[in-house]
Amino acid sequence: MKTMNCNENLYSNCKLCPRECGADRIGDKRGFCGEGSKMRIARAALHFWEEPCLSGAEDDGRGSGTVFFSGCTMRCVYCQNGDIACGEVGREITAERLEEIFHELEAKGAYNINLVTPDCFIPEIAAAVRNAKESGFALPFVFNVSGYEKVETLRMLEGLCDIWLTDYRYNEEKPARLYSAAGDYPEVARAAIAEMVRQKPKPVYGADGMLKEGVIVRQLLLPGHLRNSRGAVKYLHETYGENIIISLMSQYTPTGKTGFSELERTVTEAEYDAFVRYALDLGIENAYVQDGASAKESFIPAFDYEGV
Repeated sequence: MKTMNCNENLYSNCKLCPRECGADRIGDKRGFCGEGSKMRIARAALHFWEEPCLSGAEDDGRGSGTVFFSGCTMRCVYCQNGDIACGEVGREITAERLEEIFHELEAKGAYNINLVTPDCFIPEIAAAVRNAKESGFALPFVFNVSGYEKVETLRMLEGLCDIWLTDYRYNEEKPARLYSAAGDYPEVARAAIAEMVRQKPKPVYGADGMLKEGVIVRQLLLPGHLRNSRGAVKYLHETYGENIIISLMSQYTPTGKTGFSELERTVTEAEYDAFVRYALDLGIENAYVQDGASAKESFIPAFDYEGV
């Protein structure tokens, strides 16, 4: 396997994400994301709880081949993957090892390669994906992101990303500022999603019904923030119609550590029903909904270095 050029100098005075913290990650400094220049992951395994067009049927044993990266550019107070988002968990790997992992997940039956929170390590990930594609690797690559990405960084992945799986968490500045210290999130995410749709303008499915190309936008309903979620899906539908898939999520799980009393409960059935009814009234058809067990299950895997 050939050595890959990962453009590591992009980590010097790092401005890969909208924070533009300027950290010299090549040295001993860590960025806002909590990461240096060495790529770290916490898990690489089949995952069965993504949208059905990514994970397939629950009983088919295949799932989405997920790779969970350490670090995060968002740092939401309610983060459910806090151990890896805050950099406490993760093992260093090379771009060459990452490419090997792609093949290992393929051998296990993965429908796709799902790169979860890849933002901190885009140069190395891009090198690994490019090399895999040039070597004939055929599974779709899913970039599972927060929506808080720079357009310039997304363009580094053009031709490499097959499916964008992004959040559009906040349509309003206030919750974005309070819960994620990112008051510019609505503006940044709208530009990011526009770029994603430019790259992948319509969903493309295989003969097996699995998504091969396209954009899925997740909207997580936060307790007490139905207005924000309604505004988000209204914007998405009016802007992109059925050219994107919208995922209406009820799985918010309180952590007990947010510092905000309004976030220390699950979403009520009435709140989520109102959210779904609103989306239906808008005429949204290309969408996924979740059942009431989502918040209890929370879909959080063990970050135990499986597959690393």
